[in-house]
Amino acid sequence: MKFVRQASVTAVQRILRELGQQAPTYDETGHTLTEEFPKGYRIDRHQADLGSGRETFDRAVRGLKSWEAHRVPGAHVLPAGTEIRAGSTVIVCLGPGLLALAAPCRVIAVVDEPSRWGFAYGSLPGHPEQGEEAFVVTLETNETVSFVITAFSRPADALVRLSGPIARAVQLRATRGYLRALQRFVGRPGTE
Repeated sequence: MKFVRQASVTAVQRILRELGQQAPTYDETGHTLTEEFPKGYRIDRHQADLGSGRETFDRAVRGLKSWEAHRVPGAHVLPAGTEIRAGSTVIVCLGPGLLALAAPCRVIAVVDEPSRWGFAYGSLPGHPEQGEEAFVVTLETNETVSFVITAFSRPADALVRLSGPIARAVQLRATRGYLRALQRFVGRPGTE
């Protein structure tokens, strides 16, 4: 596990340099987007209603592209403003600004279809979990707009494994926060 001072551009750049082109910490890349989940991981799927219509869908896509879903208390994506494209590396920081848990991720794939947009990122060395998470907004044929977060994960090391329910609670809290954050961005309160 890595920790970082979020305000330290130097520390963030150092971690990104160290990660370089290192591979994700799991082999099953892209499986959150196909929903062909690998064995040996915990599978999660959470959904939120964002409203209806093309305008809501377009706004939700703008929100995902600008990391609005990740604007939750205690979480930050660094470097700020990183473009979401396959190969981009980010550090999702969890915790207070002085010292936060650094969860390095690489964008594995982007889905860019007329009625579906999203991306999946996967864990890199130093992330407390191994696995992948996808964030996808869909405009259904009935005009409903949904936001689905799909993930598979397992603890990356013994310390995370030992934290058991605490690590799981942090993970679920973050996921619910992502759902609510995008709902707020598009102007729709509440989650399913």
